[in-house]
Amino acid sequence: MSATRMMILGAVRLMQPVHGYDVRRELLSWGADRWANVQPGSIYHGLRKLTEESMLREVATEEVGGRPARTSYEITAKGEAEFESLLRDLWWNISMPPDPFFAAFAFIDALPREEAAAALRNRATVLRASIEGLRGSLSSRWISELKPTYVGWMFELSIVRMEAEVAWCEKTVDLVESGMSYYPPSLRESPEFRDYLERSSNTQR
Repeated sequence: MSATRMMILGAVRLMQPVHGYDVRRELLSWGADRWANVQPGSIYHGLRKLTEESMLREVATEEVGGRPARTSYEITAKGEAEFESLLRDLWWNISMPPDPFFAAFAFIDALPREEAAAALRNRATVLRASIEGLRGSLSSRWISELKPTYVGWMFELSIVRMEAEVAWCEKTVDLVESGMSYYPPSLRESPEFRDYLERSSNTQR
């Protein structure tokens, strides 16, 4: 939520006075729903919440033709302070984004090894395709001439992260296919773990 709040405040700060519709359109044009987890439905809610908290102020409400009324927003001094606080917090602190793959990987022993290895290979293939797409975007006029320079730097960071995950997938496939145990001897020999294996075996029957 802190990233969503920061981006809404930042977009209003950049474009003010601005309609909520234009804030939503701008953030989605940046792809913020993909790389910052700013959900489209949360933007209007965030605008209302930030207004209630006196971070934003309503400037005007206009109705054009038969369209729904649109409210324009400006950032307040309190909102400026909140924006700067959230911005610096996200710059200086490390937070790992939640990844549903981690939840699935925690149950790797529930899959046949052949399937786990195939899924990892598929993940690496999909990541390679995404990397090529990003590289294509980086070399395009859309990035080099029509976007701020730092957008290219963001794409480069995404590429580096995905390349690291491809390497991890390939290494882990080898370990899975080698038959390497998922558990160290000290854990396998414990009574609690033997009970776990027995329960797991009964569940799979």
